[in-house]
Formats: sequence, structure tokens, C-alpha cells
Amino acid sequence: MSEHRKANGYYTREFKELVLNRLEPPTDDTVAGLSKELGVSESAIYHWIRSKNETGMNTSAVGKWSTEDKFHVVLETSTLTEQELAAYCRRKGLFMDDVKSWRKQCMNANGSNAKDPLELEENLKEERRKTKLLEKELRRKEKALAEAAALLVLQKKAEAIWGDHEED
Repeated sequence: MSEHRKANGYYTREFKELVLNRLEPPTDDTVAGLSKELGVSESAIYHWIRSKNETGMNTSAVGKWSTEDKFHVVLETSTLTEQELAAYCRRKGLFMDDVKSWRKQCMNANGSNAKDPLELEENLKEERRKTKLLEKELRRKEKALAEAAALLVLQKKAEAIWGDHEED
């Protein structure tokens, strides 16, 4: 592991990115497992995860979770207690707030768009009734307009034949 350390005792950026990439989903690697395998303290790995989340490093384990992966995490953690969730998050290199946010997003995704089919049917019937009334009124007004136009044409013809009735 000494080749991954700089002269000042810190790990190289490449090594940190390698470790963080191994935590990206889908993976079975855990922070604890990588810590034992690589001889790096768990707290150091968690610090790297926090740092990349704060600085927006391009190797973000949390930021690259797909929607499907997030959903699987929500399913896996749905029955866990707070302590079990904390342990799960430590194993996966996640933050509890992220998992709770994903859970809320999943719950809101289905709740806001669902409408009662009976209510939709009633609304459809009401809209059809309104449409029928409007079409009926439109036909009545079209007939009245056609009648007014016909009367104007007849009036002009009568004036042309008999002259203006005001001249008398």
C-alpha cells in the first residue's frame, strides 16, 4: 500500500478514486470490506465519500446511483430500524438522509398522480354533458345568424325592386 501514499503520508488522488469507484453501484463491496482489504481505515474512506459529495468530485458514489438502484435501496431498507439503516448505510457508503429522501421520492411518485377511476368517469360524463349543451347552443346561434343574413339579403332585394321605403 505504500505506493499509494505520498511522501507526506496522504493517499494519492488516483488511489482515492479507485477506492470510491469500487463503491459505486451495482457493487457488493462495502466500506468495511474495502477497509480490511486495502488496509485503509473506514473513517478515511467515509471522509473521502463526504469530501467528494461536498466538492462534487466526478467519482461520487452517491451521485451516480441510478433510479433503479435507488429503488432497490429503498426496498432493501424499508423494514429496517433506524440502527439497522445506519449500519446498512455505513456498509454501502451512503448517508441516511439520502436513503430517506429516496424513500420519500418513491412514496410521492405514486401518490400524487393516482386518481379515482369513478371520479374520472363522473368528470368525463359532466364534460360530455357540457359539450352537448354548447353544441346545441352553437347550432341555435348558427340558425339565428343564417336567418338574420337571409333577412338582410331579402331586405336589400326588396329595396332594389321597390326602392327605398323612406323615400315615400
